[in-house]
Amino acid sequence: MSRVYNFSAGPGMLPEVVLERARDELLEWDGAGASVMEISHRSKDFLAIAEGAENNLRELLAIPDNYKVLFLQGGATLQFAMVPLNLLGGKLGGKKVADYVNTGHWSKKAITEAERFADVHIAAASDDSDFTTVPPQSSWQLHTDTAYVHFTPNETIGGLEFHWTPDTGDVPLVADMSSTILSRPLDVSKFGVIYAGAQKNIGPAGVTVVIVREDLLGKTSDNAPSLFDYQKQAESGSMMNTAPTFAWYVSGLVFEWLKEQGGLAVMEQVNERKAGKLYACIDGSDGFYKNHIDPKCRSRMNITFTLARPELDSVFLERAQEAGLVALKGHRSVGGMRASIYNAMPEQGVDALVEFMLAFHQRCD
Repeated sequence: MSRVYNFSAGPGMLPEVVLERARDELLEWDGAGASVMEISHRSKDFLAIAEGAENNLRELLAIPDNYKVLFLQGGATLQFAMVPLNLLGGKLGGKKVADYVNTGHWSKKAITEAERFADVHIAAASDDSDFTTVPPQSSWQLHTDTAYVHFTPNETIGGLEFHWTPDTGDVPLVADMSSTILSRPLDVSKFGVIYAGAQKNIGPAGVTVVIVREDLLGKTSDNAPSLFDYQKQAESGSMMNTAPTFAWYVSGLVFEWLKEQGGLAVMEQVNERKAGKLYACIDGSDGFYKNHIDPKCRSRMNITFTLARPELDSVFLERAQEAGLVALKGHRSVGGMRASIYNAMPEQGVDALVEFMLAFHQRCD
């Protein structure tokens, strides 16, 4: 069976050449006589894999030297708890308040978890627009004694994206970049903490990248488990326990692939082209397809749309699957369609979807 174009929001597509290399190295990695899944995470061989992955990620994102890079488990969802546990402070005297910006489903998830550990203050929200726009920074009201400001640059379910980086002054800015990291260049120095689950633009599910500024280490809450302590994880090289070795290894292959593509400036151009083609198809359909997000805030990674006649949804999905275009069904909380076009989605996959959408529209007119 030939491979399909997988528009899943996560786990998303992986580059085919990365899958082929992982397949070829599956039984024996680099003459080690064993699979990368079978060698010790503390062995010289795996430490070389880990170091190479970190170095390539640092190069891709131009990560400053005063930031630690962690490869952790638990997904971005665990970071909803680890962020407040690490940034509110412990025995040296901490803060109680954390600012959050609410722009949709994943923002709300982060807020709910943070409320277990902090007095959460909603600095801004876009619920009054049904989460179809990003609140301008001029409307943000930060707490006078906040520990940090958290936002979600891209809401995968609604298809809403920040196209600018908030300026929070001396207050650490924290971002859940699970669905946008590595899709374009990024000024890491504007952030205190960046975290991202792997299963969209980094690699397979099972590892989470955390980039944390060094001056924010050592502020962990007194009741935080040791494994939740950024400083201890940094000191151990993210190996306080057995690391997610295979996911870490494949992520490293993806970093190499991104460098081979020309880096993040090239990926940004490709991603903007891909998104532009899909939005042009939607906007040019005379209302047959409709995207409900403010055009200034449309996601380049997750393109959401509805059909003018909802009874056509099941037919659209069935015909798309027959054409090798899968995982287009929107999230159950919003319905409609969603095409997730992360880095690994080739431009020809988007072209195939656009061609199908045009033909389906014509057939249903």
